[in-house]
Amino acid sequence: MKINLSDSGFHLSCAPLSLTRPIGSLRCGVFTNSERWNFIFPEAQIGFETQDYLSSKFKALDDAIVINGSVIPNAELAAAILHLEENSTLFLGEETLAKKGNGHQIIQYIGNKPLQFKNWWNLLSLNGDAIRNDFELLRVSTHSNDLSSSNSVIGSSEWIIVEDGARIEGCIFNTNDGPIYIGKGVEIMEGTCIRGPFAACENSVVKMGSKIYGPTTIGPYSKVGGELNNVIFQSYSNKAHDGFLGNSCIGEWCNLGADSNNSNLKNNYGLVSIYDYAAKDMISTGLQFLGLCMGDHSKCGINTMFNTGTIIGVSCNLFGPGFFPKHIPSFSWGETDNLVRYKMDKAVEHSNKMMERRNTKLQKEDLDILQAIQD
Repeated sequence: MKINLSDSGFHLSCAPLSLTRPIGSLRCGVFTNSERWNFIFPEAQIGFETQDYLSSKFKALDDAIVINGSVIPNAELAAAILHLEENSTLFLGEETLAKKGNGHQIIQYIGNKPLQFKNWWNLLSLNGDAIRNDFELLRVSTHSNDLSSSNSVIGSSEWIIVEDGARIEGCIFNTNDGPIYIGKGVEIMEGTCIRGPFAACENSVVKMGSKIYGPTTIGPYSKVGGELNNVIFQSYSNKAHDGFLGNSCIGEWCNLGADSNNSNLKNNYGLVSIYDYAAKDMISTGLQFLGLCMGDHSKCGINTMFNTGTIIGVSCNLFGPGFFPKHIPSFSWGETDNLVRYKMDKAVEHSNKMMERRNTKLQKEDLDILQAIQD
C-alpha cells in the first residue's frame, strides 16, 4: 500500500512548525500522522504531497492513495480508506479525506468523525484526545511493563503503558483525567509528578522534580524539566531546567535556557492574537490560553521571557532581558531590542554542534530547506 499525505492547503496555517516539514509529520498525541499510518498499516510506504522546497527530503510516491495529512485517523477511517474503490474520493461533508486514482466517484464517509487540525494551536487543543486514541491503538499490540514499587499511581494503573527499557523511580502518576504512555528507553527521574493525558516518546528524558500537567507530549529524544502544561515537543528538543512552559508547541532541535518562562494568559484575560503566516498579519485565535510556538533549530538563553502568543521562526538565537516581540522572523539573532539577521553559516554551525551530540548533522536536503526559508 502506498500513501501520500497531502498538506491540503494548511501548510502556512501550521507554520512555523511546518516551514521545515509537511503537516503529516507534525506530532500530536504519541505519533505524527506519518507514524500513525505506518502503525495502522505496517507494510505501507508513506510519501508526501507538500511544498516544492520540501519535496527533495519529503518525497511523493507514484500511484499512491492521497490522504489529507491534517486528519488524525481512527479505525473506521482507516478501514474506509483501505477499501476505497479505484478512482474515488472520500469526503466528510465538503472536506476531502482521501483520493484514489482520478477521484471522480464521490463517496461520503459515514463513520465516527476523525480528529483534524487546521493550524498549529489545534495540535494543542486536540492533544488530549489524540493521546487517548493512540493509547487505545497501542494497548492492543504493546506489552506494558509494571512500574516499580517506588512509584505511586493515583487512579488506575491500567491507564499506564510502560515500554521496554524505561527507567522510572520515585514518581507520582495521576491517570484520572487521561492515560499515560511511556515509550522505549524513556527516563523519568525521581520526584516527578505527571497528570495524564501524557506521552513520553522513545528515549526522552524527564528531569528530577518536574511537574507536568496534561495533555502534554514529549517527542522522541527530547529532555524536559520544570513545569509544563499542555505542551508538545516535536523531537530532539530540550527544556531541561526549571521554568514554566504552557500551551506551547516546540519544534525539533530547539533549546530553552534555564529558568526561561512563557505567559499563556493575558493580564486582562482576553483572547490571544498571534502572527499568522497565511494571513501575514496578526489574527485572533479565539483562545484565552495560548503560549509559545518555536520553529526548528531555534534557541534561547537563560531567563528568557516570552509573552502570550509569541511566534518564533526557524533558526533563531535569542538572549537577554525583557520580553521579546510577539513575532520573531526566522534567522533572527540577538536581544529584545536589537535583533539582527542570523548569518546562515553561523546558524548551520550552531545547529550542527547541537546535533553532533546525537551523532548526526544537517544533510544537504536540510540545508536546502533552510536556505529556502531564509530567502
